[in-house]
Amino acid sequence: MNKKIIEKLNLIFLGIENRFNENQNFFVEINVLFKDGLKTFNGKAVLNDNNTLSFRYLGFTKNMSLKAFLDFIKDEALKYNSLEMEYVERGSKMIVNANNRSAIVKTEELKEEIKEKETDPETSSLLNRNYYIKANKATHLLKILGIIGEDGKVKNDMIRKYNQIDRYIELLDKDFDKLENIETPINIIDIGCGKSYLSFALNYYLTEVRKIKANFIGIDISKDVIETSKAMQKDLGYRNMDFIVSDIKDFEATRSFDIVISLHACDTATDIALAFGVYNKSSIIVAVPCCHREMLNTYSYEPFKEIMKHGLLKKRLADTLTDGLRALLLEANGYDVSVIEYISPLETPKNLMIKASKTNEINKISEKSARDLIKAFDIYPSFKVYLDEYKYKNQ
Repeated sequence: MNKKIIEKLNLIFLGIENRFNENQNFFVEINVLFKDGLKTFNGKAVLNDNNTLSFRYLGFTKNMSLKAFLDFIKDEALKYNSLEMEYVERGSKMIVNANNRSAIVKTEELKEEIKEKETDPETSSLLNRNYYIKANKATHLLKILGIIGEDGKVKNDMIRKYNQIDRYIELLDKDFDKLENIETPINIIDIGCGKSYLSFALNYYLTEVRKIKANFIGIDISKDVIETSKAMQKDLGYRNMDFIVSDIKDFEATRSFDIVISLHACDTATDIALAFGVYNKSSIIVAVPCCHREMLNTYSYEPFKEIMKHGLLKKRLADTLTDGLRALLLEANGYDVSVIEYISPLETPKNLMIKASKTNEINKISEKSARDLIKAFDIYPSFKVYLDEYKYKNQ
């Protein structure tokens, strides 16, 4: 190729450098193809852990910065008649075509096709629904999560887990429309993340299906589950995720979080997560509570004395009061709240999901109702305790 075309390539490569600097967490690979007559020469570059590129070309592997790589490609292009290069990110790619007459670049979205009545051929027999995480599209993700076997089909003993994951995405899907006015990438924190299956699925859906760029932090006090999450993250190549061993009470946030997630956090750990989200004015808070021990041991109410002498009824009432107060306190702090069944109660009785969306309008009625209930049942819920602590600590 002639030097005029190389000058045009230089301008295109400056744009690629800027894109890489802005979206490095979503970078996948660069593929190059040089042509000289009937001869072709392929190369591929992937990202190393130290943020340099590992470039395999002509039987050798070279480690270099992106700038050095692009300079190498320009020098190498002088030897050939044409260049085809794909700069691939999660969900999109830039395609560069250059020859002795022109150098052009175009961007393509790697689209996840979603049709109103489409069913996944590998999963249509599992449940009569249109899957959000499609087995024939998200094969690598579902293999890493253990949902799909080597034959590319959903394992029989993982059908329920697959449906739970997909139902989770379905319940949150419309909430993502509210993030359109938020500057991307959006920041998401998963508190008590465990092995992070649902966050991995959410990451895939947001970035590769909805085309919403997002950064994730997963926090858990268990070193083992964090190491497991890190291993899966590496296998998936999800560099926009970070996992930290920490108690949320000790976590020092260095950024704001648009979405706070807490799934099956035990007892008052859910309250800490809710307080964290409210204090940080997060746009969306999602919690699937687990056990409810705190109120069971502390509340009393004379009119219900004869009912609460039955331990099972006292426990069920404690569960309802705990999550009811959580919803009221969220409303009192400027959130629109819905309490829904996440999955069938036949699968687990811990199937309640609390979803809260920021409105900035304090609900005085909910505020008074929460205050009256706290007084009537002689309790002081941990959600309020932790929220007060956050406010006091950061005054």
